[in-house]
Amino acid sequence: MKILDIQTGRISLPLARPFKTALRTVETLNDIVVKVVTDEGVGYGEAPPTAVITGDTEGSILCAVRDYIRPALLGMDVMDLPAVMARLNGCLVHNTTPKAAVDMALYDLWARAQKQPLYRLLGGARERFRTDLTISVNPVGQMVEDSLDAIGQGFDILKIKVGKEGEKDVERVCAIREAVGPNVKLRVDANQGWEAREAVRIIRAMEDKGLDLDLVEQPVPAADLDGLEFVTRSVSTPILADEAVFSERDAAEIIRRGAANLINIKLMKTGGIWGALKICRLAEENGVECMIGCMLESRLSVAAAAHLAAGQKIITRADLDGPSLCAIDPYSGGPAFDGPAIAMRGDFGVGVTGVPCKTWNEGM
Repeated sequence: MKILDIQTGRISLPLARPFKTALRTVETLNDIVVKVVTDEGVGYGEAPPTAVITGDTEGSILCAVRDYIRPALLGMDVMDLPAVMARLNGCLVHNTTPKAAVDMALYDLWARAQKQPLYRLLGGARERFRTDLTISVNPVGQMVEDSLDAIGQGFDILKIKVGKEGEKDVERVCAIREAVGPNVKLRVDANQGWEAREAVRIIRAMEDKGLDLDLVEQPVPAADLDGLEFVTRSVSTPILADEAVFSERDAAEIIRRGAANLINIKLMKTGGIWGALKICRLAEENGVECMIGCMLESRLSVAAAAHLAAGQKIITRADLDGPSLCAIDPYSGGPAFDGPAIAMRGDFGVGVTGVPCKTWNEGM
């Protein structure tokens, strides 16, 4: 299966409501899509510009694909996956987002050539699982309303964005817990918004109020591993490392230090499925459970993450709410996303078709 071209395009999808975190506010999903063209078919991937986390902008993604990745991979055989991935990951030092888009397109092609859904080739751990839904940072009343709306849609796991106003975050989570009751699982995501001692104070306050949190995600800045370790050792609530873990090396250091209890895998941080599998293997060897997450992505790339989650038993939690955050879903095929329920189907590869991109920029 010879790679003939790698093309890029754009998709734009409105969000159901503005997405607000401690780092940014977004109203429309604007992502780059990638098409890998071979002599036997095409595979698709998606790259969301998320400069505040990955450093990747729309311009850097397009440049990386056009000027580095495409020339490096042309003529290679997709079925020699180790060689193709070595070339993909060796042609640029960072740029994990464009690598991820090409990586998932390659896995799509690789699995379809074997007439298998991708998740079966990745381990086949499960055929269905549930995701949480993100509740954006807003005034307390709005967050309570959004939480109740999510419960009405069938979600029983909520990820609450905090990290902008310190102690007021305790009030936010208290109000949501009171509104949704004890049977809804609550996760809290500070998006690096607290300092270490502040994080301990806030998390302990939540514990003292009996809020029964499933986890707290990335409470401190990504580079502050000392602070992350301090928080993890000072509270009872499980701490999830997100922005602090891009690579297998990052995960190994987190595990060595005991700096977090859990690791959040996102394809846009790992450079795709190939790098994510390395973290999964390391985590399994050390008994550290993982969550699968996503950036602001459409069903095109979230489907690839879902295949990874369904393949790997060490991934025990899912934050794959990208399709639910979008106001429309123009795709067909691939995993079924029904509110909180994600079910794998028999489509070969990743399975998503009907990519809403009318103009593809062919390689120069």
